[in-house]
Amino acid sequence: MSDDWKQAWQPLIDAVGTDFGGTAEIWGADEVERSTIRRFLEPLEFDCPLHYDKATALSYGYSDIVAPYSSMLSYTLPAMWQPGQHIWTSAERDAQPAHSHVAMSDNAVQKLMPPSPGFFATDIEIDYLQPVVVGDRLRMKGRKLVSCVPKETSVGRGAFVTWQSEVLNQHGAVVALYRMGLYLMRPGM
Repeated sequence: MSDDWKQAWQPLIDAVGTDFGGTAEIWGADEVERSTIRRFLEPLEFDCPLHYDKATALSYGYSDIVAPYSSMLSYTLPAMWQPGQHIWTSAERDAQPAHSHVAMSDNAVQKLMPPSPGFFATDIEIDYLQPVVVGDRLRMKGRKLVSCVPKETSVGRGAFVTWQSEVLNQHGAVVALYRMGLYLMRPGM
C-alpha cells in the first residue's frame, strides 16, 4: 500500500509552531456561576468548602467561591446552539455538526490539509495556572499548531493534530494553557 496520501498532510506538518489564532478571542458562553459549580459538584459528591462556601474561600484569600479546576473547560466554550439554528444537518450515522468550535473551520488551516470532514477529540492536557472564581468570564486565545502526525486507523485516513490555546479571564490574566488533540480524517477512506 502506498503512503502517498500522507504527503497531502505535509503542508500542515510544515506549519507546526504557527499560531493560527491571530488576535481572535473566543469567549465562553457564560460567566462562572455558583449554581453551575454546585451542579458540577453534585454527581461527584465533591465536598470541599472552597467550592461552595464563600466565607471559607475568603478566609483562604480567594475573592469568591472557587470553581474546581476540572470544571474550567466548560466555561471556555461558546454556546454550540443558538435559537433558530440546527446543530445536526443530517440524521446519518457519521453525521458531523454543522458548526463546532473544536472542528477545523479555519480556512487557512483547511488550505494546508486534505479534505477531512470527520473529526473527534483524542486527548486534552491542561496546565492550570490560576484559580477561577464565581463571576469570572473566560476566553480562549491563540491556536498554535503543536504537532501533526498522519496515520491510517480503522475509522479512516487522517492525522492526529494537537493545538495549544491560552485561557484568560476577564482581567486578561492567563489562567490555563490547553493542549487539545484531534483526529482529523475522511471517514471510511
